[in-house]
Amino acid sequence: MKRLFAVLRSRGPAWQPSFPLEGQKAWDAHASFMDALVAEGWVALGGPLEETPDVLLIMRGESPDEILQRLKNDPWTGMGLLIVKQISPWTVRLGSLE
Repeated sequence: MKRLFAVLRSRGPAWQPSFPLEGQKAWDAHASFMDALVAEGWVALGGPLEETPDVLLIMRGESPDEILQRLKNDPWTGMGLLIVKQISPWTVRLGSLE
């Protein structure tokens, strides 16, 4: 059964701090991959955490391993631009995600 996970990704060793997010290598490929995850129902919410090197994704899946396997297909994962720091099951107690 699918459930929600909070996924924390962070800048990897290939991240170029002198370039903005959209200026990193293969931005278009990464953006297309992430848009597809939204369209396929994998990602409910996501975006960078301001003033940190991290990104928070709220993802749907059956297990942390399934989430990790899906994120391995992100071009930025293979290029070392983003790494997965943490995948935690998330129980929503306030509000809702439709």
